[in-house]
Amino acid sequence: MKKNTKSNKAYAAAGVDLDLGNQVKSGIGARIASTHRKEVLSKIGGFGGLFRANFKGYREPVLVSSVDGVGTKLKVAAMLKRHDTIGQDLVNHCVNDIAVVGAEPLFFLDYVGTGKLEPKTFNQILSGLALACKEAGCALIGGETAQMPGIYQGEDYDLVGCIVGVVDRRQAIDGTKIKPGDVIIGFPSSGLHTNGYSLAREILFNQLGLPVQTPLPGSKQSLGEALLMPHVNYQPLLKQLGKKVTFKGLSHITGGGFVDNIPRILPRNVDAVIHVGAWPTLPIFELLEQQGGVAREELYQVFNMGIGMVAIVSATDAPKVLARSQSYIIGQIVKGGRKVQLKF
Repeated sequence: MKKNTKSNKAYAAAGVDLDLGNQVKSGIGARIASTHRKEVLSKIGGFGGLFRANFKGYREPVLVSSVDGVGTKLKVAAMLKRHDTIGQDLVNHCVNDIAVVGAEPLFFLDYVGTGKLEPKTFNQILSGLALACKEAGCALIGGETAQMPGIYQGEDYDLVGCIVGVVDRRQAIDGTKIKPGDVIIGFPSSGLHTNGYSLAREILFNQLGLPVQTPLPGSKQSLGEALLMPHVNYQPLLKQLGKKVTFKGLSHITGGGFVDNIPRILPRNVDAVIHVGAWPTLPIFELLEQQGGVAREELYQVFNMGIGMVAIVSATDAPKVLARSQSYIIGQIVKGGRKVQLKF
């Protein structure tokens, strides 16, 4: 027993405090349990999460998975010393990535890697993860917290998540039925979501030298508040709309913006024409466009520019979507070669 205690203290001196890690994780049970669905069979803290594969109502259930991170938005969270929204960002981003094929989220796993485990930061992150999972009906079934001094510096950390969902194979959305004449509808974002922060930080903090407390022109928010706005979860809305309309294709506008994401769902013989200016622009994007010195075309390849999700529907279904959601007709499908045409 004495040997283990001495070993743990030596490990702590080397930068990895096992006792602190255990202490921090000991209080998370209730929050994680609050996200669990009836299919979850495992206890919290096990080596693996157990989830009963019970897919009633699905003729041919297909599992859909995705993994992603929050990127350098973590730097903004550190600047504001606020980490509660970062967990929401991660979950919602991953939920959207599988929602574009029509999948329902089932369970989620997270990874936190850090140089020095800070209990307050960890608890804020976990609170955001649990909140978003609960709202999405997605069980937080497991995770890993790794203390790695020398890899991560100081209080820096990385946050990554993996999601698994399910869709009926016959109802999966794959873009194959998209054709000329279809309408492109955009659903508004809350801000940058989780992409483009390296460029945004370079412009706003390095080039312009703006403090995070700077009032954002045309907004009631500060610059920092606008940058930390949580990533929108579009899956509940898409699920409801899917009962009334047929989505031919859905594209989550993440890294790569309009230019790189929309072609991922297009057949080879069509282009997507996007009419820039067909939707309201958020103040944060106006600031980046007006003072960033970046070509307009590149802005639409880096940022979502106010549209976080794109849907492609028939011309007859488009009015139904507009009547049942906050959304905008932002373009149309034409003959082409699987590209995006930006019309300024």
